[in-house]
Amino acid sequence: MTEVATSIREVKLFINGEYVESSDHQQFEVKNPATQEVIAKVHEASYADVDRACRAARQAFEEGPWRTMSVSERCAKVRRMAEIILERKEELARLEALDVGKPYQVAVEREIPRAAENLKFFADFMEKQGGEVYPMDDEFLNYTRYEPVGVAALITPWNLPFMLTTWKLGPCLATGNTAVIKPAEVTPLTVSLLGEIAKEAGIPDGVVNVVHGFGGGSAGEYMTTHPEVDLISFTGETTTGKTIMKSGADSLKKVSFELGGKAANIIFEDANLEKAIPVSIQAAFMNSGQVCLAGSRILVQRTILDEFLERFKAAAAELVVGDPQDPKTNMGPVVSEEHYEKVSSYLDIAKFENATLIYGGKRPELPENLSTGYYLEPTIYLQENPNARICQEEIFGPIVTIIPFDTEEEALAIANGTDYGLNGIIWTESLTRAHRISHHVRAGTIWVNCWFVRDLRAPFGGFKKSGVGREGGHHSLEFFTEAKNICIALK
Repeated sequence: MTEVATSIREVKLFINGEYVESSDHQQFEVKNPATQEVIAKVHEASYADVDRACRAARQAFEEGPWRTMSVSERCAKVRRMAEIILERKEELARLEALDVGKPYQVAVEREIPRAAENLKFFADFMEKQGGEVYPMDDEFLNYTRYEPVGVAALITPWNLPFMLTTWKLGPCLATGNTAVIKPAEVTPLTVSLLGEIAKEAGIPDGVVNVVHGFGGGSAGEYMTTHPEVDLISFTGETTTGKTIMKSGADSLKKVSFELGGKAANIIFEDANLEKAIPVSIQAAFMNSGQVCLAGSRILVQRTILDEFLERFKAAAAELVVGDPQDPKTNMGPVVSEEHYEKVSSYLDIAKFENATLIYGGKRPELPENLSTGYYLEPTIYLQENPNARICQEEIFGPIVTIIPFDTEEEALAIANGTDYGLNGIIWTESLTRAHRISHHVRAGTIWVNCWFVRDLRAPFGGFKKSGVGREGGHHSLEFFTEAKNICIALK
C-alpha cells in the first residue's frame, strides 16, 4: 500500500477571497471509502454563509473589475489557474484518490490534466469569439454582443469532482461571470482548493467562492433559491435536477442540467472484439462504474453472445481491485457507505429478477487494512428481459447487464427503451450500419468503436430525463452569456 498522509483535514468555506469557518460552527465528516477512516472535517455552510458568498459574488460582478476587464486579461488569469493545477497535479490526484476512492494513476494521468485543459480550452475559446452583424438596406446596422449573465451556482457531483467542476468553471469565468461552487458533500477536498488556486492566479476576491453542505435544507437549496443567483449549472441525479428546477422557477433562473444515464453499448456480430472487449470493460467498470456515461447495458447480438460472454468475463477477472493509491489497482471502492448499500441492493434485485450471474456479485477478498472499505467485485449479469430493473435503473456502480438481441430493430428498441438518453456506444465494422444506428439511438452523444472521447468544442448533454441544455464550445458560452442586439440608425 502506498503511504499517503491521512491526518484529518479541516476544510473551510472560501468566501470573498479567504477561508472562513461556518458561522454556526457546524461540521460534518468525510471518510476514505477504501478504509472508512475519517479524512476531513468540513465546515457546513449555514444560510448566512451562503448568503454572504452569493452577495460577495454579486458585488464582485457588479462593482469589481472582473466583468469589465478585457477578455484577454481575464482569460490569461483563467489560463494561469490551469497552470497552477498542473503544478499541483500530484497533490490534487492524491487527494482525489483518497476522497473518491478512484485509482491514483487515473487521477494523475487523466483527470487532473483534463481539469486544467477545461480551463485553458475555454479561455482560448472565448478569446476567439466574435458577434454577428446584420445591415438593413444601409439605413440601420444591427450587431450583437455576448455579455456575462451574473452570479452562477455551480453544483457538482462526487464521481469526478475536480474535473467536472472545472468543466463548468472554465466557461463561467472566461465569459465574465462570478461563481458560488458547491461540491458534493462526500468529496469536497480537491474542489475546496479552487479558491486558493483562483486567488493565486490573480482572480479578484469574490469571483470564485466555495461553500460546503448538503441538498435540501442546506447549502444546495440555499443556493438554488437565493435571489442573487442568476443561473444554475448542475450535474447529478435526475431526481435532484427536478428539485433544483422547481427551486429556481420562481426567480426564472437559467438552468443547465447533466443528469442520469443508462447507456446502451451495442455489440453487433461484425464488431472487432479485440477492440470492443477492453473498451467495454473500461466503459462498465471505470471509476467502479460510477460514471454517468458508463456503458452499463451491453446489448450483444445473439450470434456472438457465447464468445462475448467468455471473453468479457475473462477480461473482468483480470481487473485488480484494491488500494486506490497502488499503481497496480484498476478499480477501487464505491464512494460511501450509503452508496455501497444502494449498489449492493441490486445484487438482490438481480437475483429476484432471475438474472444469470456471470461473474462477481460479492465483496472481494482484500488485505485486512482494506477489509472495511466499500468494495464490490466487478459484476456481470445476463438478463434476457430488457425491462428488468437492473436494465432500466441507473445503478452507478460496478454492475453491468448483458442483454441479447437478434436484429437491428430489436437492438434499437432496447437501446431507446429507457427514461434516459445521455449517450450510447456502437460496435460495428459496417460504415452504413454505424451511421444508421447512430441516427436512431435517442441520446446526446454516440460513440462508434470508441468510448469517452471528448472534444470540448462539441455539444454534450442528454435527451429525455438525462438533462436540460448542452455544454461544450459555443453551447457553454451561450449558457453563460446574454445575447444583446444593438441597432444603430445610419441616416
